Amino acid sequence: MPTSAAGSSGPHLRRAARRPAGRRGFTLLELLVVIAIIALATAGVGLSLRDSGQAALDREAERLSALLESARAQSRASGVAVRWRLTPDGPGNFAFDGLPPGSLPIAWLAEGITAQPVGVDGRAAGALQLGPDPIIAAQQVVLSMDGPPARSLRIGTDGLRPFAVVSP
Repeated sequence: MPTSAAGSSGPHLRRAARRPAGRRGFTLLELLVVIAIIALATAGVGLSLRDSGQAALDREAERLSALLESARAQSRASGVAVRWRLTPDGPGNFAFDGLPPGSLPIAWLAEGITAQPVGVDGRAAGALQLGPDPIIAAQQVVLSMDGPPARSLRIGTDGLRPFAVVSP
C-alpha cells in the first residue's frame, strides 16, 4: 500500500489533471451557439427595417389621395378650376394646373412609381378634374410599381366622397 503525504491525492488533483494548466476559455460549441444567436438577431433586425415595395406603394397612394383632396379644397376655396395631370418630364412627375407653383408637391417620394388617370369605364384619361365644383365626376388613378412582382393600386372617388384607395 503506497503512502503519500496528506493532501497529495484526492478529487481536486484528478480534476486538475484533466485540464492542462493555462488552458481556460470557451469551447467550440459555446462559440458556435453565441455566433448563431448573434446571426439570428442581426437577421431579425435587418428584416424588420427593410421597406417593402408594397409598403412604399401604399404610402404613395395615401399621399396622392391627400394631395388630390388638398388640391380639390384649394380649388373650391379659390373658385379656380384645378386639374391633376402627368407631365412629360417623366413617369414620376405630375402637375396641378390652376394652382400657384410650389403650393403642392409634384413628384413621387419612391422610385419606380407610375400613375395613369382612368375614367370609370377603365379607359385612360388625360387628367383629373378636381374642381371648383363641390361635386365632381367619378374619377380614378391607377398607381403602379415596377419590379418583381409588379404591383398596382387604384385610387378613386365617386364625386362626392374624398379620394381613397378603392381596390388593390
